Amino acid sequence: MSSPGKRREMDVMKLLMSDYKVEMANDCMSELYVEFHGPKDSPYEGGVWKVHVELPDAYPYKSPSVGFMNRMFHPNVDEMAGSVCLDVINQTWSPMFDLINVFEVFLPQLLLYPNPTDPLNGEAAALLMREPEAYNTKVRDYVEKYAKPDTSSKVKQDDDSDDDSASDAAWSDDDDASQMSEEKENGK
Repeated sequence: MSSPGKRREMDVMKLLMSDYKVEMANDCMSELYVEFHGPKDSPYEGGVWKVHVELPDAYPYKSPSVGFMNRMFHPNVDEMAGSVCLDVINQTWSPMFDLINVFEVFLPQLLLYPNPTDPLNGEAAALLMREPEAYNTKVRDYVEKYAKPDTSSKVKQDDDSDDDSASDAAWSDDDDASQMSEEKENGK
């Protein structure tokens, strides 16, 4: 049986070798930022989120902590803090799962099948239950405002920027992400 450290290393390497854009914080394998694209055929389609992932010391026996860095309108995501209410990550996590599952299965399912009966965002939950079309419109508005790569104003200027400039915008330190980080630090 492999140690939790080796398993963490293996799962992080799998994620680094996948098609996801991954940035390691402080060059350690326990804190990552992953670029996540909204699922097709959903109001989140076209959105790009920077997702903060922290792996606890007991990973994979304890679930990773997952949060959205840019704002999202969803019943099960705290709009300002970005924390995710997702049973499979929080309560039913199993060592059988790995980090790829979070981005290929758990987060897409969260966005495709919100649970308004267990909300972190009461406004989003109420709107989804009362007026689903208005909810979808508000989600698309948030995608436009907070999760669209904006090549003109948000990209850090690099001499080597070329075709990747659109995806780099999601990684720029815009005011919303900085503000949310400060609020997270001050609020917890």
